[in-house]
Amino acid sequence: MENNFESHENLNVNENLNDNLNFQTRLNLAPLQESITNIKEEIAKVIVGQSKMVDQLLVAILSNGHVLLEGVPGVAKTITAKLLSRTLSLDFSRIQFTPDLMPSDIIGTSVFDLSKSSFEFKKGPIFSNFVLIDEINRAPAKTQAALFEVMEERQITADGHTYKLDLPFLVIATQNPIEQEGTYRLPEAQLDRFLFKINIDYPNLSEEIQILQKENVLQNNDKLAPIAQVIAKSNILTFQTLIKQILIEPHLVEYIAKIVLNTRENPFLYLGASPRASIAILNASKGFAALKNRDFVTPEDIKEAAIPVLQHRVVVTPEREMEGITSTEIIKQIIDSVEIPR
Repeated sequence: MENNFESHENLNVNENLNDNLNFQTRLNLAPLQESITNIKEEIAKVIVGQSKMVDQLLVAILSNGHVLLEGVPGVAKTITAKLLSRTLSLDFSRIQFTPDLMPSDIIGTSVFDLSKSSFEFKKGPIFSNFVLIDEINRAPAKTQAALFEVMEERQITADGHTYKLDLPFLVIATQNPIEQEGTYRLPEAQLDRFLFKINIDYPNLSEEIQILQKENVLQNNDKLAPIAQVIAKSNILTFQTLIKQILIEPHLVEYIAKIVLNTRENPFLYLGASPRASIAILNASKGFAALKNRDFVTPEDIKEAAIPVLQHRVVVTPEREMEGITSTEIIKQIIDSVEIPR
């Protein structure tokens, strides 16, 4: 009888141990994964390829960051941004930057109301959740400077009054790197406010054929018509909060710091990245982890985030620039030179 009692007692202990060893994901990422899959399916109805760009745009949304899309005309920069906005249940606004655009055309202006005998602030197109800025480098520095406060602090100050923007707030700006006539270089302070700079390349042969086939099928039909809204505003805010809870080990935080520090000490770079870049890599790496259905960050997530975060925040020395060396190539060398923590 004693042996039977002991065997039952051991069995109960083993069952308790098994219960304690039942590992589960800390965060419930299933709703986020479902939403990401749905967005990709909707965008794929029109856009061929560009999966890397779509992933980076999704990470930017999850990380609550802005994006600068750079590519030659005709590589679907604007249409991708419009498609993405269609899948999100957000207020959408589009601003075409031109040389004669004034700051008040963006943020708004005070108008005298005769009935009230007072000035009333009329909000500009920047007061939206999802703002697409076409050809951002077409506007002069004064107009570009109007975006500094709104992109960083999600607020506008006009006539001594501060107006908070409705969240979430995302800016996607496009620019053409080839045609420089009539353009104005973006100041470093503004470039630093973009989480990512995404370079869009030409499609390959098979993708080009698919593009032509889709265009032939669509004929004169509206490309955006079949795109459905798949995420509500409240869900986006929930996902952004969820991303912040993704685990990153202290040695990986140190890894990020070492990469950024190397940009400041690299002899090929005239200007290195700021602490804002470190924070951007931290937040973006969590976004890439969530995209892969993980609630923890790996070194690969950091590597994937580092290039789009850093390439527009550093300045190559004139000597190396004349040799044709780009900031992207230097950043890749830096990433390869920094030891991966184990």
